[in-house]
Amino acid sequence: MSSIITAKDLCLWYGGTQALKNIDIQIPENSITALIGSSGCGKSTFLKTLNRMNDLIPGVKITGEVNYEGTDIYAPGLDVNLLRKEIGMVFQKPNPFPMSIYDNIAYGPRTHGVKGRARLDEIVERSLRGAAIWEEVKDRLRKNALGLSGGQQQRLCIARALAVEPKVLLMDEPTSALDPISTSKIEELAMRLKERYTIVIVTHNMQQAVRISDYTAFFLLGELVEFGGTEHLFAQPERKKTEDYITGRFG
Repeated sequence: MSSIITAKDLCLWYGGTQALKNIDIQIPENSITALIGSSGCGKSTFLKTLNRMNDLIPGVKITGEVNYEGTDIYAPGLDVNLLRKEIGMVFQKPNPFPMSIYDNIAYGPRTHGVKGRARLDEIVERSLRGAAIWEEVKDRLRKNALGLSGGQQQRLCIARALAVEPKVLLMDEPTSALDPISTSKIEELAMRLKERYTIVIVTHNMQQAVRISDYTAFFLLGELVEFGGTEHLFAQPERKKTEDYITGRFG
């Protein structure tokens, strides 16, 4: 198992409140890692440390290391824009830009210097196909993306993240605002995408973690309680706290 991201002794504070406590984890490449735990346990905070989204919050202090392909992403002078190109993010609520479907996908490549129309056309089609939404939108690429359904908007946001050719895709509860049919489409998509990308997904739905993830990390009160293969963690958890959470005794 080769890991693409490693956190060592990672701690994070929001002002005086410690949200992450000494997190040590290795995220395996070309797999889906689910982060589970009750609300406020640190799973979304941890996810956002992996591409420095917490930099945008005032009063945040981070210690420890996060290494991506051997580079400390918190090292001084690191190009954060380049980091976020490699490690893309899909949020809980679909957030397409208020522009055409085509321009949503072309936005990232354009900011990274891709100008030619033929090249952009190719990236737009490849990304929409990659997110399993091409057939639904190919005849309305010039229409406003906000006219799509919630589930289509979320797949569009995944396509937008894929357009800049990342290696890692972070997903923060990407199906929590969606109906069951859209949810299953996103789950199927994630399982296909792991052949080419590494996916880290925050989910409050344990059944979802069981259905789609290869590895699961259980967070509680800012600590990483247990991490391992999903089947093993759910069938034979090694820690009492994990067992209590997955059997519904708290959470």
